Amino acid sequence: MTTQQKLMSNWRWVMCAMLFFATTVNYMDRQVLSLTFKEFIQPEFHWTDSDYGTITGVFSIAYAIFCLFAGKFIDWMGTKRGYTIAIVVWSFGAVLHAACGLGTVLLVDGVDSVAALRAVEAGSVLATSVSAVSVWLFLACRMILGLGEAGNFPAAIKVTAEYFPKKDRAFATSIFNAGASVGALAAPATIPLLAKAWGWEMAFIIIGAIGFVWAAIWIFVYDKPDKSKHVNAAELAYINQDDEDAPAQGSQEKQMSYLQAFSYKQTWSFFFGKFMTDGVWWFFLFWAPAYFQDQFGHKASDPMGIALIFTLYAIVTVLSLFGGYLPKIFVEKKGMDPYAGRMRAMLIFAFLPLLALFAQPLGDHFQSAWWPAIIIGLVGAGHQSWSANIFSTVGDMFPKYAIATITGIGAMAGGIGSFLINKGSGILFDYAAGKGEAFAFMGFTGKPAAYMIVFCVCAVAYLIGWSVMKVLVPRYQKIEA
Repeated sequence: MTTQQKLMSNWRWVMCAMLFFATTVNYMDRQVLSLTFKEFIQPEFHWTDSDYGTITGVFSIAYAIFCLFAGKFIDWMGTKRGYTIAIVVWSFGAVLHAACGLGTVLLVDGVDSVAALRAVEAGSVLATSVSAVSVWLFLACRMILGLGEAGNFPAAIKVTAEYFPKKDRAFATSIFNAGASVGALAAPATIPLLAKAWGWEMAFIIIGAIGFVWAAIWIFVYDKPDKSKHVNAAELAYINQDDEDAPAQGSQEKQMSYLQAFSYKQTWSFFFGKFMTDGVWWFFLFWAPAYFQDQFGHKASDPMGIALIFTLYAIVTVLSLFGGYLPKIFVEKKGMDPYAGRMRAMLIFAFLPLLALFAQPLGDHFQSAWWPAIIIGLVGAGHQSWSANIFSTVGDMFPKYAIATITGIGAMAGGIGSFLINKGSGILFDYAAGKGEAFAFMGFTGKPAAYMIVFCVCAVAYLIGWSVMKVLVPRYQKIEA
């Protein structure tokens, strides 16, 4: 170890830890609905799978629209204030879900209490009214949640670019991005039990309130590296080792317009890569608990249901950490430039989702949910490894002042892809269930056939996304703007 390394402060890793915890909270808030939907919320509000698909789908498209502006908002407001506002807004939206039952009672004639909602006769006119009103209320809450959550990744990627040199960014991104897996891992171990013990409303309130604590801490610990009292000269030199675009102290950061951003092939490469792949992750995030209950009878609050979801995300969490380190090996050991190393790593990760083709057949053959759980975990690990690297391609090629804007554009693309797969899946599942044996695909009938169709789409999405990215940007091309 050199003298400089011994003297170097390590505040950048504290920032990375803060990003990790924010992303963990982000995904826990996002997952409360999926873990309470089938067992608690659907019976109370008389939803169909299509209703749930509408809520997750509209959330995705709203999130997509908000992401387009969130990146610009973060670039304009600055990381400290922008990130604080984002997490306060999404935490408020998360907590607000708890009021949807009371709101439905107040807006629907013929129901005098929240407890009476479950007693409404299924298929009746009153049940239809309860369903319609509650869907709109949940949609409003999801919109607020999405508005705030849209700021998470643009802000986190901007902080990563501020605090890490290019060669370390994918690894740092993989660490904070693992918060998505840890959040998804902690969620099944806590949320169904909270819902079972104190009601689904308390699950939203308790998990949502954590974000306010994070925001209070962030205000006191964050400053830009050149202004932070915790970053010494050695660490600042390490951070800025390859940043030609590092702003001079006290200078005003430039802005990149949307028109200018969309004029670059690099933007469209990132856009398409996110469009093709983000929906896969969100599909499994939103539908995995319902899948295990529909296909194997394991409720999210049952010990087996908790074990399945926990195992799935434990696989994702452990394996995805290597995803950010692999391009570092290609860069340092093979002498590749960061973009080339990242694209090679992403190609390797793009093959993992092909395992999704075997989830349904193996689960059916062995009559066990463990096979799909393990396979979906491996697919999720492939996605998170891919995600850490595709985010880092933005920092490779765009100047710092444009990173949040470009990240927001990509997140918008991912939200559009998620809307299509989640809304489409809800419609497909209801249709297949209604057709029964008359709906067949690859040896499966009814709803299992519908799941098999979606798994096939998920399996090939990454290879298609990588191929288009490679055609658009075959080699490293830095934006000089």
